[in-house]
Amino acid sequence: MAKSYWLINSNRSEVKRFMKNDKSIDGVFEYMFIDTGKIVGGLGNKPPVMTNTVSVEIDLAREIYERLLSKGWRKIEKNWH
Repeated sequence: MAKSYWLINSNRSEVKRFMKNDKSIDGVFEYMFIDTGKIVGGLGNKPPVMTNTVSVEIDLAREIYERLLSKGWRKIEKNWH
């Protein structure tokens, strides 16, 4: 599985997971999946409930990631099973 990068919003209610495509579709690898999820219970007790997935080009994913950081989202490590 590809490495994932997680962000959480400032009120700790929503997460975003950024994950590079690790499978080739017509020889194209240059896009990322961005998953959105809601926190249920306390962070770390249960995995977030993933509600949406989009795929975007890598450059756009970087812009989105940086924009979220500038709006107060923070990097986190996945700590649930």
